[in-house]
Amino acid sequence: MAAKGNTELNKGIPQIKDAFIVIVKTEWNAPIINKLEKGCKAVIKASGAKCTTLTVPGAVEISFAVKAYAEGNNAPADAFITLGAVIRGGTPHFDYVCKAVTDGVVSLNLVLDVPVIFGVLTVDNEEQAWERTGGIHGHKGEEAAVTALKMIELNRKLKKV
Repeated sequence: MAAKGNTELNKGIPQIKDAFIVIVKTEWNAPIINKLEKGCKAVIKASGAKCTTLTVPGAVEISFAVKAYAEGNNAPADAFITLGAVIRGGTPHFDYVCKAVTDGVVSLNLVLDVPVIFGVLTVDNEEQAWERTGGIHGHKGEEAAVTALKMIELNRKLKKV
């Protein structure tokens, strides 16, 4: 079982005022996702960075939206944050969706020149999802935003080397 968030993660959160982050969130499980997004945006705003949100129907569509945004004539993103909640049901659908979204985010991290943060909850039940939106397991939306800021900082340092 996971501990309540990553306590080390919140140390030294970069203040990157010129950063622009694209959040890609799902419509599916909207009350949970909206709470993840709210926490995510609060951290981004506190850092001085800017963000925008794209909404897709479900988790499988997240990778398409990230890739389409990155390849389109849009404001360049310094990072992408993916937000979704895949909740286990009584069929193998859960396994297929989890694999598809995970593989999609990993693939994007290998081909894009900016980080794509995995903020998709993969849980057994709705209670576990709520425990990860400010409950006993921390706030995964906030953690995704902190991770994005730290990865933007790292990416910028690596590009200077």
